[in-house]
Amino acid sequence: MEIDNKKLETAWDAGPDHYIIALTDAYMEMVGGSLTPETMELLTADQHTLLAYRILLDEVCEGGFIQLIQNGYGPYVLGGPFPMMMKKEWGFVEFGKFMYEVRKEYNRNRDALEADLDEEQFMALYEQQDAMNNLGDDFLDEWEETMTPAIANYVREHQERFL
Repeated sequence: MEIDNKKLETAWDAGPDHYIIALTDAYMEMVGGSLTPETMELLTADQHTLLAYRILLDEVCEGGFIQLIQNGYGPYVLGGPFPMMMKKEWGFVEFGKFMYEVRKEYNRNRDALEADLDEEQFMALYEQQDAMNNLGDDFLDEWEETMTPAIANYVREHQERFL
């Protein structure tokens, strides 16, 4: 995969979230804008992990884990290897443990969280799924501010695995 080094440096200078966005936008372009069984094979495990973090960041910052799941990303971010990669491969042990906690809650309430809902039912989920809603708050309050720069630094230090 080719990403212009100047573009990456500019993104790095703009901040860790911009760096992650620049890389993951390139991944999405490479897969034609859609993750399908065929296009999933185009990305490495590390690239998928970074893309999962980007999706987590975008979705949870806007509407919590409930929105992430309702928008169809639960299986990719929570059901896939993301928590294990964070904990065991990338060395973010405590964050990985947190993501395993989110996965447990997701699996416990998967049917309700993934149900096809209208707007009113979707909004009611935030009251019905208090634990999942609180985990979204925990991500925003305790993890996002430290993990985004930590992940960006990890990626930069191991850039060959992400290009």
